[in-house]
Amino acid sequence: MAFSYMPGFGNDFETETLPGSLPQGRNSPQRPAYGLYAEQLSGSPFTAPRGTNERSWLYRIRPSVKHTGRFKAVSYPLWKTAPNVGDHELALGQYRWNPVPMPKEPTDFIAGMRSITTAGDVLGQTGMAAHVYVANRSMGDDHFFNADGELLIVPQVGALRFVTEMGVIELRPGEIAVLPRGLVFKVELVDKEVRGYVCENYGAKLTLPDRGPIGANCLANPRDFKTPCAWFEEKETPCRLTVKWCGNFHVTEIGHSPLDVVAWHGNYAPYKYDLATFSPVGALLFDHPDPSIFTVLTAPSGEEGTANIDFVIFPPRWLVAEDTFRPPWYHRNIMSEFMGLIHGQYDAKEEGFVPGGISLHNLMLAHGPDAPGFEKASKVELKPVRLDNTMAFMFETRFPQMLTRYGAELETRQDNYIDCWADLKKRFNGTLEGDWS
Repeated sequence: MAFSYMPGFGNDFETETLPGSLPQGRNSPQRPAYGLYAEQLSGSPFTAPRGTNERSWLYRIRPSVKHTGRFKAVSYPLWKTAPNVGDHELALGQYRWNPVPMPKEPTDFIAGMRSITTAGDVLGQTGMAAHVYVANRSMGDDHFFNADGELLIVPQVGALRFVTEMGVIELRPGEIAVLPRGLVFKVELVDKEVRGYVCENYGAKLTLPDRGPIGANCLANPRDFKTPCAWFEEKETPCRLTVKWCGNFHVTEIGHSPLDVVAWHGNYAPYKYDLATFSPVGALLFDHPDPSIFTVLTAPSGEEGTANIDFVIFPPRWLVAEDTFRPPWYHRNIMSEFMGLIHGQYDAKEEGFVPGGISLHNLMLAHGPDAPGFEKASKVELKPVRLDNTMAFMFETRFPQMLTRYGAELETRQDNYIDCWADLKKRFNGTLEGDWS
């Protein structure tokens, strides 16, 4: 079945599945058409400035108060929430992992969430968590919403379908989706097995970064973001709804589907984006700018220019700079970097960083090209080169990313990652030329 989308980022959308189901000229008529209930979903305080005020009006078969009953606690022990400090004994360091293994037992998207890092404090609505998901079955009549933050999903293996109360998003590797805080959804698998990455954003919602001197074009253009048109199901069968709230999980049983929104309008909605439409910019003569030029989405903090989260990608692109070390330079950074590889090879790591893998470089811990990458980039003939068949990304935050016990004890962690810099040679010999032998 094909599902349709509306283009634009942060637009005020309107969409209906049945003619006349969306009220015109008012939000809450005395008797909405089709016997629907009018309900507002707010993603910001009522008095937030117009530029950041987010809400949508939903017209649904039953109001959300009918989509919950009495809750009972349920446990997802591998999904952690900040603050989550000191639950392992692994010493400080730069870390890297091979892909998280696929599950052998039946596992859906929620049960397959594996937290690798947490940062900040969910109670203060600051910071984030970085997860990997693995799944081999659809959620069926199980539904979920996250009161702790919005979810940025980055598939790496397999296609999946997010069936939400505001429409359906089909997602494949090379695309991303963002599900707002509080949105009810279930996940259906298109392929037999899926794996990917999730950034759980506790803070201000993700938005497009300002372009500054770049001007009006390039990077991620608003028209390339796609928000689903309304879709609903009228299903009178037993269903479950699980809620994540302040790091804990609660489940309730209901006798019908909660995905019953027949029409909606507003600017608080899920969306997807094809990473291939990102238009990178870079140096045309020498050196290269900071990696912030590859920012797709950013979640601002209270401090100007310092993000709660940046979502950064490293896509295919041309390298043309003269007399320049072209891979990312060695650096220490106040931001903490969780990195993944969707496909191909990352130019700063010649070997060891594989698709589905993870690296973690926390604040002020040095990192950069491995020894083979440095040797190659230092001696190669500088001519225009196209980096092809590559797509790496980074979840970057101003907060330290605290490793979970699962991440610390994961069998795919590369104990020898630190050795990738062991063969970097001393080039200084007191001469102007140095020793490049």
